[in-house]
Amino acid sequence: MGEQARHGGGLPLRAFDPAPVGVAVTSGPDHELVYINDAFRTMLGDRTLGIPFFEAFDDLVQRGYVSHFDRVYRTGESLALSEAPFELSGQGYERYATCSWSRISLGDGVDGVLMMVTEVTDRVDAVRASELVGSSRTRFLRHYQSLLKVETRYRSLMAVETQVLVVADPVGDVVEPSPGLQRMTGQSWEEMRGEGWQDTVHPDDLGRVKDVIAEAARTATRFDVVMRLRMADGTYRHIRLVSQPVLSHGVLVEWVGVCSDVEQEWQEARQAELLEQAATATANVAHLDEVLTMLTHVIVPNVLDGCGIYLVPEFDGELPEPLVVQRFVSIVRRDLEPAPQPGTVVLTGGWSGFVEAVRTRRPVHRTFPAGRPPPGLAPPAAEEWFRRTGANSAALVPVIVDGSVAAVLDAVVCGDREPIGETDVELLNRLVDHAHAHLSNAMRFQRTQRVALAFQQYLLSDPPEIPGLEITARYRPSATVAEIGGDWYDCFRLPDGSAVLTIGDVAGHDLTAATTMSQLRNMLRGLAMDRDEPPGDILRRLDVATESLYDGVTATCVLARLERCRGVGWRLTYSVAGHPPPLLVTREGEARYLDSLGDPLLGVAGDQPRTTAVAHLPPESTLLLYTDGLVENPGEHLDEGLERLIRNASSLAREPLDVLCDQLLARLSMAAKDDIAMIALRPPGG
Repeated sequence: MGEQARHGGGLPLRAFDPAPVGVAVTSGPDHELVYINDAFRTMLGDRTLGIPFFEAFDDLVQRGYVSHFDRVYRTGESLALSEAPFELSGQGYERYATCSWSRISLGDGVDGVLMMVTEVTDRVDAVRASELVGSSRTRFLRHYQSLLKVETRYRSLMAVETQVLVVADPVGDVVEPSPGLQRMTGQSWEEMRGEGWQDTVHPDDLGRVKDVIAEAARTATRFDVVMRLRMADGTYRHIRLVSQPVLSHGVLVEWVGVCSDVEQEWQEARQAELLEQAATATANVAHLDEVLTMLTHVIVPNVLDGCGIYLVPEFDGELPEPLVVQRFVSIVRRDLEPAPQPGTVVLTGGWSGFVEAVRTRRPVHRTFPAGRPPPGLAPPAAEEWFRRTGANSAALVPVIVDGSVAAVLDAVVCGDREPIGETDVELLNRLVDHAHAHLSNAMRFQRTQRVALAFQQYLLSDPPEIPGLEITARYRPSATVAEIGGDWYDCFRLPDGSAVLTIGDVAGHDLTAATTMSQLRNMLRGLAMDRDEPPGDILRRLDVATESLYDGVTATCVLARLERCRGVGWRLTYSVAGHPPPLLVTREGEARYLDSLGDPLLGVAGDQPRTTAVAHLPPESTLLLYTDGLVENPGEHLDEGLERLIRNASSLAREPLDVLCDQLLARLSMAAKDDIAMIALRPPGG
């Protein structure tokens, strides 16, 4: 080992070469001597390295010192002796030393023992002669304390890592030059001394660092802090400062600290933490825009000051000109002005940074003077926002899902904050890649849902025009299920001029439910046209057909017939098969549910009679038929949803019928996830 030996933390043993105290290091249980410094040589003479300590010092009269090495090596407990006598063969006189032994790691799993020796022969002799020379005691005590201070400093050095040494007074002011730190930060000694070194600490970290040092000084305990220091090239890097207190008679006299560059470790730790946050945030999200929105909440403000997401339309081959994208989310730091609103953005000209990111499928990264972005870097509204907020850097990162650019992430940092760097761009790419599985699933879900919705809307035709009646229908697919569901509505005229309204729900969310729904709806049309009979009788016949043709299928349904009666206005006859009851709201806002009659759902009652009820509709009242998605929320009792619907519908009683339906959907809780179908009608005034 010799001069190449290193302390396990990375400190070369040659760091002890200038120490004014003797230092010796042994390795392993045989205590092979691997290092001695110049002060040790001066005290005890040069020795052969690479052999056991007791062999290297075979002229040491006191052989018991070897047992101290054994004890410290075996137990790990430090040992110290004050004014210990020693004598070398041939010298013929006894000398004295203060000695200490500590176990250390030499790296690669090898332990050893560090021995520090301060000769105090002169001090002991001076104390013994103090009656004759009183001043000698004071003089040598001061010298002894100075040596103890140096010894304690170097003992502290063994407990920390790296090669940049810093010595500071009790309040943290640097008191000795540190060539390593000066090279790191580019400061001169005059600039660094005292509090000057704090000028290189990042402003956002300085307060925290001062608090750590103050608390450590109060308790006289070791401190360990990570901060950003400005390097000689003007950039900031994460530096770890570990400092040991140097105590004299229990009083803090100085700090011995070392600095190590931990930028790589810090970046890796930050990436791991943010990737974990991204995975958690997107774990149960289905829609593409929701996945990307959750990602932006992880990124801002941890990495960025602002972030926008633009959805890119699917295209084959050449990029369309112009490129029309949708900005659907803008998230910025709270203290910044609002970002551009979501909406359609038309991009022209292949020179723009945005188009370049889509075409090349690679990030476009620019750093620029605050508030002066280069022309054409981002969409116009975003560029204007860059100028107003003093943006200093931006990155346009394409989000590639299943081989296609699905979106572009528009990232920005503003003001005095450190601009976006290559490591940040790499992190953004990793965050997007980390969420690829969620993004891919979300895109497949979105495509499937678009197809499903188109098919469902094809099956559900618009209501016919019936003189004297306003009729409006709405269908909203499930927010979480990609497959089409079994909800339906229908409205048609009978040969006698009366109108038939029906709404129902086949159990399930799949193609089978959708096709069965379509068949039941068409069958119900045929049965209603077949003969003039009450709605309850028609549903009884539909029930028989359901059990015969669709084994195991169940469905709910409301069938209503509306006809004008001389002198009484509009009369409603209806039957309910296990479905939520119809809602009637007067023009004045009085709302009530019509009797549901208690008949079972379709597919379970067989050829059992079903009841028919009658109600009269006041002029300008609203009759609403709906499926259970409008009133059911997970974990909530159905009565709560029914009460909520009454309140909402009452408040909208005088709104146009289409506005009433749209508002009922808009006021739904975010927890509502099921399909919703509704059909509403309103007779004219009297």
